[in-house]
Amino acid sequence: MTYKGRSNFEHGERGKIGVLLLNLGTPDAPTTPALRRYLGEFLADPRVVEVPRFLWRIILHGVILRIRPARSAKAYRTVWTEQGSPLLIHTQHQAEALAAHFQAHSKDDIEVSFAMRYGNPSVSSGIEDLLGKGVRKLLVLPLYPQYSGSTTASTFDAVANDFKQRRWLPDLRFVSHYHDHPAYIKAVAESIRQHQEAHGKPDKLVFSYHGVPKKYLLKGDPYHCECYKTSRLVATELGLGDEEYITTFQSRFGREEWLQPYTDKTLQGLPAQGVKHIQVVCPGFAADCLETIEEIDIENREYFLEAGGETFEYIPCLNATPEHIQALASIIEEQLQGWSAQTVAEADETKQNFQRLNSGSEGK
Repeated sequence: MTYKGRSNFEHGERGKIGVLLLNLGTPDAPTTPALRRYLGEFLADPRVVEVPRFLWRIILHGVILRIRPARSAKAYRTVWTEQGSPLLIHTQHQAEALAAHFQAHSKDDIEVSFAMRYGNPSVSSGIEDLLGKGVRKLLVLPLYPQYSGSTTASTFDAVANDFKQRRWLPDLRFVSHYHDHPAYIKAVAESIRQHQEAHGKPDKLVFSYHGVPKKYLLKGDPYHCECYKTSRLVATELGLGDEEYITTFQSRFGREEWLQPYTDKTLQGLPAQGVKHIQVVCPGFAADCLETIEEIDIENREYFLEAGGETFEYIPCLNATPEHIQALASIIEEQLQGWSAQTVAEADETKQNFQRLNSGSEGK
């Protein structure tokens, strides 16, 4: 096997610290072919669908990828912007804002990049971008506040698979979750507080998280517990009582049981309980995307209103708001403790040693 290296590598190049933000992914365009490629990569991941591979390949290629891409493309067209996918745009803005934050705080030795677990820019391209800028120590931050094997662990798999092909490996740190980090909790609470100051308080605040099959919870995945903890901590920060909010799970797929209560079923049932005004927030998503814009703010809005609800308000994700960037910066800075970029003197020493060896004067 030939391991990947850098053709422009320079011994003595000053080593920097890199931060790689990673989100789930997005198709390249809201078209059926693009969705077929994207879903083919996403749904083929054994972390996402834990079904025997032989059986799942038959279902995936024989049924799902023949039907779902066209339906998904139609949904993506409702959220697509002139700049492209909302998830891609927001994640790019987050990376740019974090880079500006570190530069403003005289941390020019920190490089920030972003990538997508599925689709483009790929994990490998994100790593290559940072290594090409002289990064020697790398912090990977998956933008999933709550850990799940189907998201966070899958991201680790992609990073590890890339490094398995490289000649040189940087020092590596990996953030597995930040569901209860005080800065993150305060940022979510502040977004809700600002919305309520402008629009008033609802009868019920709904926390909606992406669902996963219940069997993952029973096998030890902590995602369910971490979602509930996030809701509780945000509610405490806002001073809410137990009856003022509820935690639900959206985006289920297939026929098996997923984490409950389901968001759509819950919203359909709330009006009959006298809940006419709700606000929905999605703290498991670091950036607005198809699942928040189309599924929550369009589809589930209709469910609630058709069931007799009167006022539905969606509170946007944190995206690249100043509060979110400050929270992410706090998480990153804590994770980078004990790390420092290579000094100029250290880089010069390496360069001199290489030049000495290359000139044949080693040991003289």
